[in-house]
Amino acid sequence: MANEHGFKIKPVTPISPEEEARVAAWIDTAEYREKNFARQALVINPAHACQPLGAHLCAAGFEGTLPFVHGSQGCASYYRSTLSRHFREPAPAVSDAMTEDGAVFGGQNNLHEGLENCVALYKPKMIAVFTSCMPEVIGDDLTTFIKNARSKGHLPADLPTPFANTPSFNGSHVHGYDSMLMAILQTLTEGKAMEGRCTGKLNFIAGFDANTGNYREYKRIFGEFGIPYTFLADISETFDSPNDGIYRTYPGGTPLVEAADSINGKATLTVAPYATSKTFTWIKEQYSGVHVSMPMPMGIAKTDAFLMKLAELYERPVPASLKAERGRAVDAMTDAQQYMHGKRFAVYGDPDMLPGYVSFLLEMGAVPVHILCSKGSKKLERELQGLLDSSPFGNDGKCYMNRDLWHLRSLLKTEPVDAMIGDTHGKFAARDAKIPLFRFGFPIFDRVNLHRRPIIGYQGTINMLTEICNRFIDILDDTCDDRHFEMMR
Repeated sequence: MANEHGFKIKPVTPISPEEEARVAAWIDTAEYREKNFARQALVINPAHACQPLGAHLCAAGFEGTLPFVHGSQGCASYYRSTLSRHFREPAPAVSDAMTEDGAVFGGQNNLHEGLENCVALYKPKMIAVFTSCMPEVIGDDLTTFIKNARSKGHLPADLPTPFANTPSFNGSHVHGYDSMLMAILQTLTEGKAMEGRCTGKLNFIAGFDANTGNYREYKRIFGEFGIPYTFLADISETFDSPNDGIYRTYPGGTPLVEAADSINGKATLTVAPYATSKTFTWIKEQYSGVHVSMPMPMGIAKTDAFLMKLAELYERPVPASLKAERGRAVDAMTDAQQYMHGKRFAVYGDPDMLPGYVSFLLEMGAVPVHILCSKGSKKLERELQGLLDSSPFGNDGKCYMNRDLWHLRSLLKTEPVDAMIGDTHGKFAARDAKIPLFRFGFPIFDRVNLHRRPIIGYQGTINMLTEICNRFIDILDDTCDDRHFEMMR
């Protein structure tokens, strides 16, 4: 058989409806799960994005900063569209549009022309350069390229231009965030350390957190304590600015002057030990003051630890207003616990999110059964296992590091659960398993305004349990018979 151009085409063997049904049933079996978990050279629906996307989010958190992709235009479009679909806001960035000639001869000319155009057209206060696959494969030397750009007049000598190598074929978005943050801080703080000077401020790092509501909740908590702070990589206004009829190219972001002076801070606190691993190691070597790395404050216990650490660092009591919030959160948990008690969950997501999810579920008497991270480490696995071992509700839990959402589908079919927690990418597995998906994390493409709802702190605990418990009540109402359709639940 040949097509109109004379090329031979192998006919496709038709598949009968019976065979389709047989295969569809087979992929739900334990036999298929064993084969699925044995695969090594194929990834299906991973629960992570690539490094440059994380670098883009980080760069967008600084005042007047233009994210600059050294690579192809298509890659830049992917990062921008992914962020725009999640936040439903513009995600400005530029690319030097490397093509085939750049792949052969290197991308220096593209970079120089792109930097010159950016300065002329967009007038940024800082340009944050990061890479896609193409320049990483051919080995472009960004240090030399940017140095040459300054010497040839393409880039002003006084314009901060940090850069990070962020190969898409290695690591994930959290690693790209880490590399970009370290590059930005190294650039801005160079020569700014002053012996004996202390700003008295807390340097705070949220890590790769695409929930602008969380950022505002952190700020509110610092305000209740009366703690002066510098929020490093603050995207709260960048991706959640008001619709007042005025377009701002660079809304919000951490002021560059404050970021530069952060090296003289009183303390540095990160709640993203996995998304800021390299950065925090460098900060401990270069920054003054106390250095603290701890988990995201999700649930009661982790929020307690977070507030107690703030109280310790600044030698002041936990404010009465936050103690009252804790009481309300505990009351809300007491009112709702019967709707989550004993419910089995599958959770997946970023390394810094998973301990918070698991801790919250255990506090509610729920059972985290499948805990999956597509880019996990032995350290993360030990942390999660420690949480499971701390509660009788963790006895059925198992951690799956470096697995994808097709692996999770096999788990859902062979060891069923009542619900899932994760981002939008899990909706297909949730639909196949006929269970609800509670959308927390990044990205969330198919629901609106969830990135504005905090899930950290005591208020975040109330938000999470309210959403989850009410959904279970909805399911009960939708599936019960007439005799059990009650006014009270």
